[in-house]
Amino acid sequence: MTALQVLVQGVALSDEEARAIWRRFSAWMDANAGDLAGFARSEGFASLHPEMHGGSPVLVASRTASQRPYAVAPKKPGGAGPSTPRSRGKRA
Repeated sequence: MTALQVLVQGVALSDEEARAIWRRFSAWMDANAGDLAGFARSEGFASLHPEMHGGSPVLVASRTASQRPYAVAPKKPGGAGPSTPRSRGKRA
């Protein structure tokens, strides 16, 4: 089974925290179809968007980014974790 993941400000929550948010998100969306902004506010976020990362569902939350309208979840390669910055050192 694929773990349900949540990123807040680019940082992955623990599996337990992520499952709890996904449960609340599912219940909210069943009762308030398409109301991402309302759910984000209820959780203390400025915005929240579902995405697909490497074929796995991820909720991406921000305390500062504006809420976008509800749309089909964008697909991104790889897992939910933030990408690792590459070294910008000089080549020999």
